[in-house]
Amino acid sequence: MDLRYPIGPFRLDEEVTEQTRQLFIDQIAETPVNLRIAVRGLSPEQLDTPYRPEGWTVRQVVHHVADSHINSYVRCKLALTEDQPTVKDYYEDKWGELSDANMSPVEVSLDLLESLHNRWVFLFKSLKPSDFSRAFVHPARGVVSLDTNLAIYAWHGRHHAAHITSLRERMKW
Repeated sequence: MDLRYPIGPFRLDEEVTEQTRQLFIDQIAETPVNLRIAVRGLSPEQLDTPYRPEGWTVRQVVHHVADSHINSYVRCKLALTEDQPTVKDYYEDKWGELSDANMSPVEVSLDLLESLHNRWVFLFKSLKPSDFSRAFVHPARGVVSLDTNLAIYAWHGRHHAAHITSLRERMKW
């Protein structure tokens, strides 16, 4: 198994339907709980263990999910209120090295994700199907529709939760 992609790399092979859209929204709603379960009972030493060689620690992964999902939430709001705005990229690797990602308790980001995802899911559920075709321009990815962004972040939460759970399985924690 490729430790970088425990659930496989992101792929969106088909057009997003109302049914798959609802599945993605449900997966986003589940992300905070899944991460909380993934880290439950881990010691500080375990939280500071990289999920793979040359990878982030479990602590950094949890904080990364919060950082990334905050950025995505804002990008969604921009796409809904502006005509294809160009969004700013960020250096997630450098964000992961800052002290809040390296040393702060994971509960800080778990609590943040719970509130953020409550808002995000509420927003997604309030949209009309046509709203999901609205888009933003990402410097590296080009034009990204809300449907595509929804699929990416449904995968993203599961992807990083699996980094932690697969480490736990390998380490027998």
